[in-house]
Amino acid sequence: MDGTPSMPSVAIIGRPNVGKSALFNRLVGRKIAIIHDQPGITRDRLSALCTRGAQSFQLWDTGGIIGGGETQLTAQVRSAAEEALRQSDLILFVVDAQQGILPMDTELARTLRKSQKPVIFVVNKVDHPRHEALVADFDSLSFDHAIAVSAEHNRGIPELLSKIDNLLPSGITPRPSNLKPPLAIAVIGRPNVGKSSVINAIVQQQRAIVSELPGTTRDAVDISFERDGQQFVFIDTAGIRRRGKRSTSVEVFSVMRAERSIRRADLCILIVDLTSGVTAQDKRIAGLIQGAHKAAIVVLNKWDLFKPNRGENRVILQLVHEAREQLFFIDYAPVLVASAQTGENVARLFRIIGKVERDSRVHIGTGVLNRSLRAAFAANPPPTKSGKRLKLFYAAQTSGKQDRHLQPLEFVLFVNDPRLLTDQYRRYLEARIREVQPYVGLPIILMLRPREQRRSTA
Repeated sequence: MDGTPSMPSVAIIGRPNVGKSALFNRLVGRKIAIIHDQPGITRDRLSALCTRGAQSFQLWDTGGIIGGGETQLTAQVRSAAEEALRQSDLILFVVDAQQGILPMDTELARTLRKSQKPVIFVVNKVDHPRHEALVADFDSLSFDHAIAVSAEHNRGIPELLSKIDNLLPSGITPRPSNLKPPLAIAVIGRPNVGKSSVINAIVQQQRAIVSELPGTTRDAVDISFERDGQQFVFIDTAGIRRRGKRSTSVEVFSVMRAERSIRRADLCILIVDLTSGVTAQDKRIAGLIQGAHKAAIVVLNKWDLFKPNRGENRVILQLVHEAREQLFFIDYAPVLVASAQTGENVARLFRIIGKVERDSRVHIGTGVLNRSLRAAFAANPPPTKSGKRLKLFYAAQTSGKQDRHLQPLEFVLFVNDPRLLTDQYRRYLEARIREVQPYVGLPIILMLRPREQRRSTA
């Protein structure tokens, strides 16, 4: 099932460049949509939970319902906005006070009246008291609920939230506050590797806009989804390009947003295009995942274009082996060969995610951990540095924070001198820990403490 059944839904509708994304960011309280003067920047439907009013609601930002963006995308942008309108309990119809009424505003007003949904008419960009006189120009559109705001300067936003509370369906049961937030999954990769197609195949709806144009997804798009009672948020990120190929400021912002999405995700799904194989840019993105200590899964997409007539299993094993070799620094990430186009193996993602979640809850007993690591030291002693050798006195696994998903697995090692640990020996110890418990998809962090800190740290 898609979305959260008990959560009311509010959609922001308007022609391009009236400030829908600025209003979205202001209501949500954080920057999710990219704001830029270029019309048509928001080409997907963005969604996020708004908790600033009396009751929480799902807020949708749509692309400009008419125009805005390349000709090939216009129909998809319109379709995405109309779908948001159909699924919403309340519409925020946004216009630009400083531009006045345009024919497109009049056409949209007519369309929204036909929908018979409650509408709040939001006259945006009333940035200064002298702009308030401009609001009267819109009286001819005749909406019962109207308000002047400045999304950029936070003028009129509390009053707008109050109007939203009054018009939302009543009797919504609030979700318990002690529940964990939804599992946040960032779907990342180079431009045009099929990130949006993978998400559409997962949620089985055209929620993310798919186009052959590289860089179609410019924002990091949060897509809420429920499966078997578990809540997910899939973050469809802008394709990460090499720095020399970011031609516009929008591209730069998109890459920054993708990198931020990695940091706020619980798990990252790295999409690799099978037809081009693992590239240097794929490795760089994998490095960002490793540097952020994030749980990870690698999906080798476009299997439908690569699939042989026979010997399928042998080819899959070879592809997985090659991907693991080239992405060795996230060798903890399981690799799935799939096709977003045909849906083949996409459902297996949830089984893998379930395995990652189960492994994240496994704690290695202190006795087992110490016996295993001491055996590792005995079988393969650490190298000497400046005539000294690393010695292990004691090891323990930290408990982690219970309110967060898929945290890195942290192990504290009390040693004679942390500076004596080499990168190669660190990887060796991590591998020995995985022999005790594989911890599929989860990074391991070794924190070394000198012996004198043992009492206070433990």
